[in-house]
Amino acid sequence: MREKLNCILVIDDDEPTNYLSAMLIEEADCTHHLEIIQSGLTAIDYLMKASLDGKAGNYVVPDIVFLDVNMPRMNGWEFLEEYKKIKKDSFSKTMIIMLTTSLNPDDKLRALSMPEIAGYERKPLSMEIITRIMNTNCKPGSVLINEEWHTRPHDANTSTHTCNY
Repeated sequence: MREKLNCILVIDDDEPTNYLSAMLIEEADCTHHLEIIQSGLTAIDYLMKASLDGKAGNYVVPDIVFLDVNMPRMNGWEFLEEYKKIKKDSFSKTMIIMLTTSLNPDDKLRALSMPEIAGYERKPLSMEIITRIMNTNCKPGSVLINEEWHTRPHDANTSTHTCNY
């Protein structure tokens, strides 16, 4: 595994899932700061504060965001729409991985079409997923879905994230 990340942000409304994710990330010892947030709205607020100067008190710009698709009030897709509005240069290296129980094939296709998404993985988070992400260099214009790289269907040269982990 490579050097530690500055921050991993987990956005998921399910407490037991967050507990498991936190245990695994801490066991992997892959980040200096772990932030668990249970709503998309709170996560947007956190990211706005983190973008002020990269580290404002307890607000650290995340290197990786694990994002749930199905959440109340603001789902993962709605979060991404708000994220695009606040996206600043400070997020240029932030990698968003959708982590979901969704069996909807449309969600996977939608993930392929969004340059903000660097990966689409099935819950629960596992040590294998963490290790794979930490040891993988992203391919520009591609998205990592369940261990395989897929070329984005349109504008394959577009990539709004830089993956050097």
